[in-house]
Amino acid sequence: MKTRQLGRGGLTVSALGLGCMGLSFGYGPATGTAEAVKLIRAGFERGITFFDTAEVYGPFVNESVVGEALEPVRDQVVIATKFGFREGDAGKGLDSRPERIRQVADEALKRLRTDRIDLFYQHRVDPQVPMEDVAGAVKDLIREGKVKHFGLSEAGVDSIRRAHAVQPVAALQSEYSLWWREPEKEILPLLEELGIGFVPFSPLGKGFLTGAIDAQTSFGATDFRSTVPRFAPQARQANRALVDVLAEIAARKQVTPAQLALAWLLAQKPWIVPIPGTTKLHRLEENAGAASVVLLPEDLKEIEAAVSGVQVQGDRYSADRQKLVGR
Repeated sequence: MKTRQLGRGGLTVSALGLGCMGLSFGYGPATGTAEAVKLIRAGFERGITFFDTAEVYGPFVNESVVGEALEPVRDQVVIATKFGFREGDAGKGLDSRPERIRQVADEALKRLRTDRIDLFYQHRVDPQVPMEDVAGAVKDLIREGKVKHFGLSEAGVDSIRRAHAVQPVAALQSEYSLWWREPEKEILPLLEELGIGFVPFSPLGKGFLTGAIDAQTSFGATDFRSTVPRFAPQARQANRALVDVLAEIAARKQVTPAQLALAWLLAQKPWIVPIPGTTKLHRLEENAGAASVVLLPEDLKEIEAAVSGVQVQGDRYSADRQKLVGR
């Protein structure tokens, strides 16, 4: 698989990464450790060298799984993890105090079975802690060799600028896909100006752009999509129109809708690295195949024309989750 650069500090990763959250958290019952380790290693075997986790995924379980899976190939991969929630629990509120950042780093190093974190993200902006203090704490960890690169997740323009002024930001992670294009307004131009890479999570619309979800799909109580307005039955029924137009174009290109959606992201900027997640080997292989899909300018125009005629229904987050975004 081809590689891409995140930021200006020499962070080289595979063109597609693997989001590991869903193996332990967020989309229903956790995958067994042995199966999760097997899937992550299968990703590496297929050319993926960029793996994303966080202390809150579990909590803590996902980092341990990623650490076990990648220990044999540690020097050949890039591992990203995150800090920013009190006691590693997203339900307990934010905590990006410098002492907490240091604690998270030390504990994550043990779970990940490594001596350094390649990319350390602030998971959400904490309005109680000045961004300069957050960036300064990570800068200290970089100076000590515990962290290699600094990242932000779901941060707004002001926070990105303030952080970058203290410690260069290698990557911003936020949602971006053919059904969530808000970053195009302000975020992408800013990242291009500052030389910051972009790591889209949910690049397949939390599974919706694969075409496998319709109005009849049911989500379990531990699947957070059950709380997302965009996944309400009526919204799903309306939003199938987007999947249908993508499926039509994908069929002519002889690729799957998921591959088309990922290839579209890769074609937007050379410093965009999507991190689709999955628990299934065939989906992992399908996603990895997207890295070799070539979209010509006329293909991109056709996709743009097709999706611009579809009005996506429903917010991407519940109101309480949305409050944590873009500060």
